[in-house]
Amino acid sequence: MFYIAPMARVLVQFAHPLLEKSRVQKQMIKQAQLVKGVTINDLYERYPEFDIDVKREQRLLLAHDIIIFQHPFYWYSTPAIIKQWLDLVLEHGWAYGAKGDNLKGKLLMQAISCGGSELAYQPEGRNRFNIRQMLAPMDQTANLCQLEYLPPFVVFGTHKLLDADIEQYALEYGQVLSALNADRIQPEEWKSVQLMNELCPIPGSFQS
Repeated sequence: MFYIAPMARVLVQFAHPLLEKSRVQKQMIKQAQLVKGVTINDLYERYPEFDIDVKREQRLLLAHDIIIFQHPFYWYSTPAIIKQWLDLVLEHGWAYGAKGDNLKGKLLMQAISCGGSELAYQPEGRNRFNIRQMLAPMDQTANLCQLEYLPPFVVFGTHKLLDADIEQYALEYGQVLSALNADRIQPEEWKSVQLMNELCPIPGSFQS
């Protein structure tokens, strides 16, 4: 059974190797920084040489209830530092395995931005699979470590978005973080949607 304590502690594991060139993720992380109760862990800023402090990262995980990987969707996957983080931090006997239950009952979510449109991420689209299918490796990682994988927050078609559209998406993301932190989203709600965007829309927001 998965349970979020009141005022759940949210950890955003942020990864963008070229943040100075970002339009969408830069606005999203700015919005995340405004949400009370959210911890931002900028992986590229903290580990420019990829020398990840495993014990520090494990302490952060233990201290939070919800872990969010926020990143651009690079080659149908994550930026390289997240793969490095997964390989080193989620140790056998700590995160998974017979005695590895330190993450049991926590929640995991991804907040990603994609250059392709939502139509491109369909069986009949250019990318052949929907976004949930492409995120299956992280879903299974959560399952292995006894976390529950939440629907992702996704910004599609980033190359064609206007500044106003990006601002709306960032506001929606902030709403999702606030709702998670305040335990306003229940399991029956997130299990009924494909994307977390659907649960905290901003009136008049851009729809892809």
